[in-house]
Amino acid sequence: MRLSRHTDYALRVLMHLAVDPDRRASIAEIARAYAISENHLMKVVHMLGRAGFIRTVRGRGGGITLARAPETIGVGDVVRHGEPDLVLADCGSCVIAPACGLNGALGEALGAFLAVLDRYTIADVTRRRTDLAALLGLPALASEGAVPHGAAPLP
Repeated sequence: MRLSRHTDYALRVLMHLAVDPDRRASIAEIARAYAISENHLMKVVHMLGRAGFIRTVRGRGGGITLARAPETIGVGDVVRHGEPDLVLADCGSCVIAPACGLNGALGEALGAFLAVLDRYTIADVTRRRTDLAALLGLPALASEGAVPHGAAPLP
């Protein structure tokens, strides 16, 4: 199982924004941080905006921010938006599909995969905000070891 590059980038954008939710980021900044194409990232940002995960502000001083608190954005929800036709195999065109039990097993496996992702939020996967900020080349966070809104600090 492999997520598309589009979904991978969507998760990265949300994680980037969650590191400092009160700060606007630009597409160019995020593209630089992850060494990915700005053109591809623009499509990802458009999808995230349509899905209500981010807010975009055009013009001078503009940028993108999370539209919701990071603890309310489920990783499974992001994957479902990025992969609307997610299947493990294309059983519809297979001649043995009417008598095959594999489709059910694959559907169950996909359900289990998404159920695990549903247990995590963007806040969960960005708990190490200070470390992430350093790795992404972001300005230092106001308080060392800060955690996203509503998230419990790590022990």
